[in-house]
Amino acid sequence: MGARPVSRRQLLGFGGAGAAALMLGTGEWGSGSAFAAPAMKGNPFSLGVASGDPQPDGVVLWTRLAPDPLAEDGMGGMPAKPVRVHYELADDERFRRVVRSGSVVASPELAHSVHPEIRGLRPNRVYYYRFRVGTDISTVGRTRTTPLPWTTPKDLSFAFASCQAWQDGYFTAYEHMADEDLDLVVHLGDYLYEYGVKTNKRGVATDPKFHTETVDLARYRLQYGLYKSEAPLQQAHARFPWIMTFDDHEVENNWADGIPEKDQDPTAFVQRRAAAFQALYEHAPLRHTQLPKGPDVQMYRRLSYGRLADFTMLDTRQYRDDQPCGDGISADCADRFAPDRSLLGTEQRTWVLNGFSRSAARWHVLGNQAPMGQTDHDAGPGTTVWMDPWDGYVAERNRLLAEADNRGVRNLVVITGDRHQNYAWDLKRDYADPESATVAAEFVGTSITSGGDGADMTAEGTRFLAANPHMKFFNGQRGYVRVRVDRKRWTSDFRVLPYVTRPGAPITTRATAVVEDGVPGVQV
Repeated sequence: MGARPVSRRQLLGFGGAGAAALMLGTGEWGSGSAFAAPAMKGNPFSLGVASGDPQPDGVVLWTRLAPDPLAEDGMGGMPAKPVRVHYELADDERFRRVVRSGSVVASPELAHSVHPEIRGLRPNRVYYYRFRVGTDISTVGRTRTTPLPWTTPKDLSFAFASCQAWQDGYFTAYEHMADEDLDLVVHLGDYLYEYGVKTNKRGVATDPKFHTETVDLARYRLQYGLYKSEAPLQQAHARFPWIMTFDDHEVENNWADGIPEKDQDPTAFVQRRAAAFQALYEHAPLRHTQLPKGPDVQMYRRLSYGRLADFTMLDTRQYRDDQPCGDGISADCADRFAPDRSLLGTEQRTWVLNGFSRSAARWHVLGNQAPMGQTDHDAGPGTTVWMDPWDGYVAERNRLLAEADNRGVRNLVVITGDRHQNYAWDLKRDYADPESATVAAEFVGTSITSGGDGADMTAEGTRFLAANPHMKFFNGQRGYVRVRVDRKRWTSDFRVLPYVTRPGAPITTRATAVVEDGVPGVQV
């Protein structure tokens, strides 16, 4: 249990940038028998394969060698030595037309994860990939590059998801997602929860090694091993390239910059953040630019889908001010209106606004973690809201939405997770003004499992619909949102399951909401 997060300085200490690429599992490193595979007692690809952050000329691939993914030391049953991993990428599923091949080295410093970044591919094209270590061959993954930036593709299909507490239910939603016809998947955070897992999905006690909260690197790795052992999650990863970010639970509930939710020694929390971010990198298809630097990681970034759509992925945790008025919920928190309060931080906000000015995309998508629209709990004259989402940072929300309008963003659509509920609603310049203009649309997607089975309508949902006239749709079941975007409209299908506490649930489209090109707001 003594593993410590690795630093970039340590990696460069292996002998320069080339060796650092070797140890990161991102670059080529010679040939021959160096770093030969050891004898392994189980499937080294037990956690599956994945691809991510697609670009017109390439993607990043991912796997982690873990013949025993639930080993208590967090090392996945691997020895403490580097191992060569070969990869192939082909035009066809049978690998008769291999277009790229090579090898990278899986190092124990990064839990034997690899992230080869493949370049020189053709745009807007499906490819197939696989890994090999020794005589073991992984399952085949399917990925896709994006269109050239100056082209306007006919359409884009994707799904977005969030919030998948392992013990709360079966990952059946991912089985259905893997059957969809999608170009990519966006995951908006809470991929993992930090809480100890004392019972499994059937209420049976788990091994005591899972009972403690995730605090150190070995325990985070063990938690990822538990989550990523789920076959439906592996299927969805293998089927599509993913664009991923984090919310709070990858570290700790409702953390804000260097401030933990619970009273902790500040140094201990910094160490916890570093461990959490490294474990995330080790288990996600992220590029080397997302390798953490200790407790910091560059997660906000922008990806384009030709001139049809830009994805601006936000980071609403690392740079924020602490939640106002002690967090929680409040009806009289004046501090939430303070003009200098920030959820994004100055540098990220400037980057977002500059992106608004420069974007030529027909649809500008903000990948957001906590709901941006006002969530009033009071159907009367008062306003009672949570402090953690954008309701606790009103001035910055108003500025962001006003600037999108002022800078000529053609169609701003915000996609959000966190809430374990489905919403379709309008985003207003200023919710305090009943006459305020609608400037954008937001679709809040429910959880994959978090919260258990849920319900179509709840008492809270009834209250929200009464208190928030900008809310056009509410649903409290589990699932994900499927999106189809073309040049004329955005269509969101709320895909829901009747239950997740037992396997085999069917999926249906509970509602469909659209945004018409050039018409801000949601139509249901």
